[in-house]
Amino acid sequence: MRAKMRLMGFRGAAVKPLNEEAAAELGAELLGEAIVFGVGGLCLYLEYARQAGAARRREEEQAAAMRDLRDRLDRLHRQVEALAGNSPAGHAPEGESPAPTGSNPAPTGANPAPSGSNPAPAGGGPAH
Repeated sequence: MRAKMRLMGFRGAAVKPLNEEAAAELGAELLGEAIVFGVGGLCLYLEYARQAGAARRREEEQAAAMRDLRDRLDRLHRQVEALAGNSPAGHAPEGESPAPTGSNPAPTGANPAPSGSNPAPAGGGPAH
């Protein structure tokens, strides 16, 4: 009863002793409220820990993706430098377009026919 009076803001108030039944009921009520408060606090803490873990995992994934992108960029940069360093004589310096050489730069599988030509057979129509 003294604890309840202190919580309510009554300091130094004289409290007459409770009978055993009233004291047990008040103690049970106080214990129940403390348990509910404790469970609520535990739930809040667990939710906070879950959110913090998810944020940390998300940041780690983003950092890993950034490292991967940097590695790929460095690898591409080295390849470009290697190609620029291995350019044959007569090719234009870096940043300028080279003169046409007559070789066909078309990738494998591309149609090597000049644009505007018709690769269809003569006769003009489908075969019957």
